[in-house]
Amino acid sequence: MVPNRDENKRAVLRYYDRTESRLGYLYLLRGTKHFGWYEAGDSGWRFSPAMRRMERQLGQRLGLEADSRVLDAGCGMGDVARTLAADFGLDITGIDILDFNLVEARRRSERAGLANRTRFIECDYHDLSRFEDGEFDGVYTMETFVHAADAERALAEFHRVLRPGGRLVMFEYSRTPNECLLPAARAAFDAVCELGAMPAWHRLNHGDLENLLESASFKVESVEDVTARMLPMLRLFAVLGRFPYALARRLGKTEKAVNAMSGVEMWKHQEAWRYNIYTATERT
Repeated sequence: MVPNRDENKRAVLRYYDRTESRLGYLYLLRGTKHFGWYEAGDSGWRFSPAMRRMERQLGQRLGLEADSRVLDAGCGMGDVARTLAADFGLDITGIDILDFNLVEARRRSERAGLANRTRFIECDYHDLSRFEDGEFDGVYTMETFVHAADAERALAEFHRVLRPGGRLVMFEYSRTPNECLLPAARAAFDAVCELGAMPAWHRLNHGDLENLLESASFKVESVEDVTARMLPMLRLFAVLGRFPYALARRLGKTEKAVNAMSGVEMWKHQEAWRYNIYTATERT
């Protein structure tokens, strides 16, 4: 059953507007809302360099020429967009449903001298009607598709706004089927998805997103399991989240410590999920 989009949008807004989310992302990750890419020997505590490496991995997989027009579907405060604009010369349009993200994204791009290459618009990626057919050379998501209420509708919109032969790159999660998980892992996974407003992750078993992309007339070029690259950051999230999560559970207020819970439970139940890079092109 497809979740109600309006209800899901409100759930996503609640998740990111929580005090824990606002303060955690701002003070721990400086507003960025995705994992980092770690090489052997990297310190897990060096969050910013790792996140910039993850963003450059995205730019490499997009493989687009400078000045190509790209849609950032769930831009947050625009950190990914600015890296792609500065390091790859891309022209980025970022969309998000959170007004405070967009205000900060514009401010940071202006301060970085990248306002001419990055623009940020309030928009839901389920409905991209403000954009023309074939308007973009590339589209990407960076850990945002898990929030989709209607995965098929979102992919159809990505396909429509891409030019023929355009590229779609998605840094997203997949899950182990329920029947392959122990009860504790199933319960933890359900809690993370429900409190984090991530209905798409709940339904996307390993291999399912590939099938949805093919059904949406994309040609899947590659799927890379890069879980090991982001685990150093997750391990530290689990360490940092252990006390606030335990306290929230004791007080019966787990919903007040969603990110702490997610860090602890995702680390504990690594068998329940993977972190993947999906690269696809629009069929011509």
